[in-house]
Amino acid sequence: MNIFSRLTPRNIALLLSFMTIFLLYTPNPINNTTDSFDDSIFEASCSCKTCIMGFMDDDWFVYRYDPTTPALLNRKNSAMRRDTYKWWRGLQPSTFRVNYSEVVDQLFSLFPDKEHYSDAGPDRCRTCAVVGNSANLLGSHYGSLIDFHDVVIRINKGPTKGYEKDVGSKTTHRILYPESAVDLDNSTHLVLFPFKIRDMQWLISTFTTRHITRTYTRVKSSINADENKVMILHPAFIKYVYEKWLLKHGRYPSTGFITILFAMHICDQVNVFGFGASSTGTWHHYFDKTRTHYKGGPHGGDFENKTMHQLQQRNKISIYKGYR
Repeated sequence: MNIFSRLTPRNIALLLSFMTIFLLYTPNPINNTTDSFDDSIFEASCSCKTCIMGFMDDDWFVYRYDPTTPALLNRKNSAMRRDTYKWWRGLQPSTFRVNYSEVVDQLFSLFPDKEHYSDAGPDRCRTCAVVGNSANLLGSHYGSLIDFHDVVIRINKGPTKGYEKDVGSKTTHRILYPESAVDLDNSTHLVLFPFKIRDMQWLISTFTTRHITRTYTRVKSSINADENKVMILHPAFIKYVYEKWLLKHGRYPSTGFITILFAMHICDQVNVFGFGASSTGTWHHYFDKTRTHYKGGPHGGDFENKTMHQLQQRNKISIYKGYR
């Protein structure tokens, strides 16, 4: 029997009045809990003075930044959607017929198979320096500032010896691929950016048979590096950067731009050095003996530059422009 059938109209009216007053003047525990919970996540996302995840009320940033996209590959997260795999295989097409799953198994039979940098939280403050290769570093005296960071990521062949005053001497991570490979010391993580599946095979070969000496050009058949410090960028991360951050400008992102986003996914503060033109407006490397002009190639250079400055304006990264 319905409980209201036992009540007189007067009692029902009194009951409804009481319920209305209760709802109007009693705090909503669900809404209050949600608001305070969200605020606590955003305000205490790290222990640095400012955090990349600190202010998530910026629609521009929230649309682009996806913390669930894996930055680094392991066996568990290696499966890709068909469209992602097809896009990645089309970046630098090859005639080699290869089974991706078998290559992944070989990779993680040799190198650490784990989830890296899953320690984000209110007690962590990991600072990151991304060091590019622009000639604007010359005369900058950024060396000691760069070395002060917890993580120092260098890209491709950028050397430190002889340039310590301007670029520092510390290297915790070296981004490379077969065509840009250099020898590393045992304190440095090798982070492979695989733009093709042959790059993964090359990495395996450098630590085993050393039989791969060519991709689309001649490459080093072996390198000095600690196999326990090898990491592989997830191919899906490249597509994520291309679609979400570059909105499909260019054919695929540059190594430098991917590195900045990689840093934003593993660190709480990111400072960027050695990007952009030199003080004379030319585009060349700080270590070049002759001033070779480098063009953007298949990358959306102008849009990448614009996006970097948007990130700086939103206090997500800091860009150090070098000596000018």
